Amino acid sequence: MGSGEEDTGGGGGAVRGVVLKALVVVGGVLLLRRLRRSTTRWDHARAVADALSGEKFSREQARKDPDNYFNLRMLTCPATEMVDGSRVLYFEQAFWRTPEKPFRQRFYMVKPCPKEMKCDVELSSYAIRDAEEYKNFCDRPKDQRPQPEEVIADIAEHLTTIHLSRCGRGKRCLYEGSTPPEGFPNNWSGASYCTSDLSIHKNGEVHIWDKGFNDEGNQVWGTKAGPYEFKPAPKSKYDDMFSPLNFSAPLSLEKKLDKAYVIDDQ
Repeated sequence: MGSGEEDTGGGGGAVRGVVLKALVVVGGVLLLRRLRRSTTRWDHARAVADALSGEKFSREQARKDPDNYFNLRMLTCPATEMVDGSRVLYFEQAFWRTPEKPFRQRFYMVKPCPKEMKCDVELSSYAIRDAEEYKNFCDRPKDQRPQPEEVIADIAEHLTTIHLSRCGRGKRCLYEGSTPPEGFPNNWSGASYCTSDLSIHKNGEVHIWDKGFNDEGNQVWGTKAGPYEFKPAPKSKYDDMFSPLNFSAPLSLEKKLDKAYVIDDQ
């Protein structure tokens, strides 16, 4: 009798243990779902804006494939915020040897995709009304930059819009997207429209592939080998001074620019 009662007690304890483990697993799943749901549309927009910001270079590509890529500096920083919460970033690109002379300047506006669209973040680029006033905007002290109200007034014509979505599991990227297949109007170097592909990676890289096409659908500017891969600048600029690329002759700069990268003022 006594041993039978002990066996019953042990069986009950085992059942309780299984039930407890099941509750822990279910609770963990519910918590994970709740955490996933807590990521809002604006969280995605802020994540993209933060990832685009900073100083990045295409140094490695230029070293490995100088026939197709230049060593470019990409610099982006916050400029202002719109009343609806959209973030406005200032963006410029220059050759690494002449960062004070950017050949491309833009405003980026970052906000959530419209609810009816199957994407997370809408990234639009705009021309700058007086681009000369914004050269090296990010390198200047804040009190020497155009102020937020001036930035808003200087947002000129819309250029492109890229719809970004969170990357699927197993991919190296965090967000990726592109312009619509028909692209956006562009008349630089014989083009009639342009397209852009962009991806943001977990290691801080930003990959950009801008291309221009004529009416026949032939590519007339932009790289054909693949996107530019901009990697975050080293933390120590002292170390970067001794990069082998920085001591090599800039022969690649004498290539035809329209074959490797579009340099325009649109």
